[in-house]
Formats: sequence, C-alpha cells, structure tokens
Amino acid sequence: MSEKTNITRATGILGIATTLSRIAGLVRDIVVASLFGAGFGTDAFFMAFTIPNLLRRFFAEGSLTAAFVPTYSDVYHQQGRKEAQIVANICLTLLVLVMFFVVLLGIWGSPLVVKGIGFGFGTVEGKLALTDLLNRIMFPYIFFISLLALLTGVLNVMGHYFVPAVSPLLLNLSMIFCALFLRSWFDVGITALAVGVLLGGVLQLIIQIPVLHRQGFRLQPNLYFSHPKVKRIAWLMLPGIAGVAIYQINMVVSRLLASFLSEGSVSYLYYGQRLFEFPQGIFVVSLAQAVLPSMSRQVALGDDSGFRESLHYALILIALVTIPASVGLVLCAEPIFSLFFMKGAFSFDDVHQTALALAAYAPGLFFVGVSRVVVPAFYARKDTRTPVWISFWTLLVNVLLGLVLMRSFGHTGLALALTISSVFNSLVLIWALHRKMGRLGLGSVASALAKIIPASAIMGTVVWYLLRFGHWQAIGQGWFKAAVLLSAILIGLMTFSVCCYLFKVPQADRVADLLKKKVLRR
Repeated sequence: MSEKTNITRATGILGIATTLSRIAGLVRDIVVASLFGAGFGTDAFFMAFTIPNLLRRFFAEGSLTAAFVPTYSDVYHQQGRKEAQIVANICLTLLVLVMFFVVLLGIWGSPLVVKGIGFGFGTVEGKLALTDLLNRIMFPYIFFISLLALLTGVLNVMGHYFVPAVSPLLLNLSMIFCALFLRSWFDVGITALAVGVLLGGVLQLIIQIPVLHRQGFRLQPNLYFSHPKVKRIAWLMLPGIAGVAIYQINMVVSRLLASFLSEGSVSYLYYGQRLFEFPQGIFVVSLAQAVLPSMSRQVALGDDSGFRESLHYALILIALVTIPASVGLVLCAEPIFSLFFMKGAFSFDDVHQTALALAAYAPGLFFVGVSRVVVPAFYARKDTRTPVWISFWTLLVNVLLGLVLMRSFGHTGLALALTISSVFNSLVLIWALHRKMGRLGLGSVASALAKIIPASAIMGTVVWYLLRFGHWQAIGQGWFKAAVLLSAILIGLMTFSVCCYLFKVPQADRVADLLKKKVLRR
C-alpha cells in the first residue's frame, strides 16, 4: 500500500471518527447556548476551560505527540515491538508522575492563574470566583488527557486510529448529560459542565485500554528513565512545549483581551471558534495526525523524495477541503447560528455577534491547515526548535494586531487578528522548511490551488444566492431554515464537485476512487 493511500485511509478513518465527536460537540454547544446563553456563566466557564485546554496542548496533543511518535516509530519499525513496548511503558510511568504534580500545582495556584488570564473579569462581582471554582474542578482533566495522548500515539504507530479518534465523543456526551441532568444540583448550574469535563476525561482514557490489550500491549510501570530513547523524547519535548505553548497562548491572549470588552465577548469568540474548528477537527487535525507516522517512517528510511511527495499530497488535500469550507463558513455563519442556537437564552443579537466572530476566523482555515501539515514535517525530522521561533513571532503579530483591531471592531477584531497571524505563521513555516530541505517543488500544490480557488468562488456564488431565501432573523421556522440551509450546502457541494471534475483536480478523483473501492469491497 502506497504512502498516499496510507495517508488517505488513515485520514478517512480519523475523519469519520472525528465527525461523530464534532457532531456531538455541536449538539453540546447548542445545549450550552440554550441553557446558559452568552454572558456571566458561559464567559467564566470558557475562560476556566482555557487553562486545562492550554496544558493539554503543552503536555499532550502537541509537544508529547510531536516528540513521542517519530521516536517511537523508529523503535517500533527498526528494533521491534518488544523494545517499543518498553519505551512506551517508561514514558507512561514518567508522564503519570509529572502530570500528578502538575495537577496538584494547578489546583493550588488556580486563583493566581485565573486572575492573570481573566483580569478584565475583576470588574464584575463574583465572576473571577466562579472562574476559579470551575478551573479547580476541571484541572485533573489534564492528567487523563495527557495519558490518552501517549496511548493514542502508540495505537497510531501500530495502525489503529478509530478508537482514539472517537474518544472525544465521550467528552461531549458526558458534558451534555451533566448539563441537562445535573445543573439543578449546583447553586450555579454551569458547574455541572465542569463536572462533565472531568468525567469525560476519565472515560476517554478508559476505552483505550481494551484496544491496547487486544494488540498484546501490556501497561506496566517502568522506572528506567535513563533509557536513551526516553531521553531523546524528553529533549525533543522541551522546545516542543514552548512552541505549542506560544501557539495556544494566542488563544489565551484573545480571551484575556476579550475579558475587557462587553459581557459575552468571550462566549462569542468561543462559539465562533467551535464552529470554525468543526471542519478543522474533522479533516485538518485528522490529516495532520495521519501524515506524521508516514513522514516519520520515510525519514527513518532516508526517503526524501517520498517525504516531499507526502507533504505535497497532504497540502493539496488540505486545500481541497479547507478553501471551500472557508467560503461556506463565511456565508453560512449567521444561518447556522440562527438555526441551531437561536433558542432559550440565546438571542438573535448573540447569533449576529457570534456569526461575525466566525466570519473573521473562517479565512484562516486553509492557513491553519497548512501549519498543521508543515509542522509535522519538522517533527518527523526531529526538529522541534524551528516551529518554536516561528510561533514566538506569530504570538507577537497576534498580540499587536489584537490590541489595534479590538479598539475598532471589538471581539471581531480579535478573531481577525488571529486569522492574520495564522497566515503569517503558515507562510514563514513553508519558507523555513524550504531553507532546511532545499527546493520543496510546490508546483503541483500551486497548480491545484489555481483550480480549487475558482471552483470555490463559483460554489460561493451559488450558496450566497440560495441563502437569500432564508428568514434568519425570525424566531422559530426551524424546518424552513433547515431546508434552505441544507439545500444551499448540498447544491454548493455538488457545484464544487462538478467544478473539480471540469477543472480536472486529480486529487479529488483519487479520493473519490478510494471511497468507491471501499464501498464496492463492502
């Protein structure tokens, strides 16, 4: 099986699993918006959830995965499964000890951290105190999700993607259940959501254990921390932590600045970003997760031409999905929030403000996707330092633009600043990879973009025209709104597909052929 097919297959599996969890996430956000709206409680919850999410990226999905997967892949493919299991158990033991102390420190220092990232909340009585309470409840989530990230890396290298990718579904279901049925147990109902986060983290970790056992992997403590491969992973993680920290601090900075704006601004940014992350999570993250083992394998074998080919293929797939998705998100922002969110405590003004945030985030989707694919190219070559410096400059761009744009455009300006900094980040990453590897030969990517962009523009024109028939400011009319929105999306997808066929986008044909073969085989 070729690496292109491996990447496409893994991306498809991850995409299906992630789609299920993202749909559950959308339902979760609808439930939260309906029950709690956008204001005092939701601002506090989303700000509190920023902290464990930030640390999750520090220790789990970013730096740990980036350092562990390439090294573990080397051991697994060159020294065998037995040695790979020893390395994994040492890393797991060390991670348990480190994260235990991180959680204790986080709970103890919660008041200071919360005051630091939500300083603007101090002007509203009780808001900082509620944020601190929610953060203390959710902080142990980072312990479980970090262990999950390591086990996910093990399973991905072994070729298993579905169960790790579908595990976030349990987090969303847990939060939905707690919001609906436990909120009456607490003086402040949104506290139930924090309990749901903690419960979801435990469930996500537990469901990985049976899969590991079926593969003959046995979890057991191992204190041989001086193992050369473990030292290598630790040294790779240190700059990786800094790089991921800087990237995530962009979001923390946006929410910190939003805390000085009118009440609800933090919630508008959160809801907008959640829908922005829907296509990103389904495809971009899935593709990045799928391409790292393939690139690591090619680097281990010294296959530079294959490495470049995988990079080109991944970039074209990213463009094929994210560019039309960006156009769709800009046009469908208000209709989507009107249909799904405008009920209960969520008013049309909330819909409009959230849609503005999403429309500002959306153009950055392609560039976030490029970064997600190019950064693993550095990680696969065991270079975690270069992305750190680029992320640092990206942070400065985001902060400066945020301070300037928020004065005129409020929370929308903060979203726009993040989009512009994403463009900067992706372009500098490509330039740095070009300097590191020599000529990347991106002509095939440019050729694909010259076909995908016009196809997306034609699709956008059709979708814009169809959406004019919806009454998006009206309360109710759910079936009519759904019919208009669904028709616009389906006809838009058909238009884009036909344009790809007429413009002869070869990667679109390859993905369609692969799906066709799978359907026929089954």
